[in-house]
Amino acid sequence: LRHAPWVEPALDHADHILPMPLSTRRLRTRGFNQALELARRLAPDKTDAGLLLRIRDTAPQSALSRTERLHNVRHAFAVEPTRAGELVGRRIVLVDDVMTSGASLHAAATALRRCGAQHVTALVLARADLGRP
Repeated sequence: LRHAPWVEPALDHADHILPMPLSTRRLRTRGFNQALELARRLAPDKTDAGLLLRIRDTAPQSALSRTERLHNVRHAFAVEPTRAGELVGRRIVLVDDVMTSGASLHAAATALRRCGAQHVTALVLARADLGRP
């Protein structure tokens, strides 16, 4: 994946590579965060799992309508308060394994921009095709 022509420049220019955080419940069930594993393989020296936090457990996005997905992840993410200053003027790449609607990535990007991130982009391995709006 790193060698795809559009991936390497994004990673090289990023200041931080942030995996999408899992809810505590889901992390306990799975035993690992697949987005963190992807991020570590793509850019181990820039991956930071402690900067972006999931502060609210949410229902799985794949089971919801588009409107429900947007509402489900509102205010679900925050930046570690003691580290918010690290984002000012920085370029961030969010990494996730699967994107359903983009609502989670959008909510996370909003939290990062509120703390001063200059540019936030997303890198996902796959996009879910749910066959519904």
